[in-house]
Amino acid sequence: MTYTTLIDAAALRQMIAAGPAPVLIDASFDLAEPAAGRKSWEAGHLPGSLYLDLDHDLSGAKTGRNGRHPLPGRATFAATLGRCGITPERQVVAFDRQGGPYAARVWWMLRWMGHAAVAVLDGGVQGWLAAGGALTTEPAPPAAASPYPERASLVPTIDAGTLQKQLGRVRIIDARAGERFRGEVEPLDKAAGHIPGALNRFFKDNLQPDGRFQTAAQLQAAFLPLLGGGAASGVVHQCGSGVTACHNLLAMEHAGLAGSVLYPGSWSEWSADPARPIATG
Repeated sequence: MTYTTLIDAAALRQMIAAGPAPVLIDASFDLAEPAAGRKSWEAGHLPGSLYLDLDHDLSGAKTGRNGRHPLPGRATFAATLGRCGITPERQVVAFDRQGGPYAARVWWMLRWMGHAAVAVLDGGVQGWLAAGGALTTEPAPPAAASPYPERASLVPTIDAGTLQKQLGRVRIIDARAGERFRGEVEPLDKAAGHIPGALNRFFKDNLQPDGRFQTAAQLQAAFLPLLGGGAASGVVHQCGSGVTACHNLLAMEHAGLAGSVLYPGSWSEWSADPARPIATG
């Protein structure tokens, strides 16, 4: 069975036991302490899992105007996937310790590379432990392969210029916390506020109290009003830097609302240009 949105810990344990084991990617990260993710992986991780760092492995070079976590070049990321032993036929499962935003970034980026067999571990590392899974400090054995082959992307994107021209004609969903969306605080980027016309759906609202995603029916009920009667393909997702927006994309996909668009540069890119309009409140 191929998993393309979420996989629970019990199903993952069964898959590993039955073989072939999926490629396990730990993407744990902390924006306030960038080294914390790798340290947590070194202190204890799912057996066989590899660590990918948001800043170094899942982002490209910053120019000061392209956002805090711009996408890397496709060839660069293809080489990263090859170093992880990821080939088109392998199932990939990503996870983190922060409720899934960084795992969702891995999920989206693999789809961006044309890889469909990728899922996020529901509940992350905590869900794995709660289901009786163990952690290890042993490094994963080398599994390097050739760079991931060139394939058509499975996900659409939009750039800042195109989005600005389409303001008022697309539904924009901002995944940041409400106080940042409203412009009351801005701890990370150059200006406070949001893209005019955007709606707010804090990514953590996709989760249940135990850290697992809400059911598909619950997520669909939450997102349908944000679509305004339109198709999911008319929705553009953004956040601070194109990371937590992937959480909303994953939630919609799991809810059967497929085809929405990511603005990778997000608020950190948008707000870097003072000529772009900003709304508050």
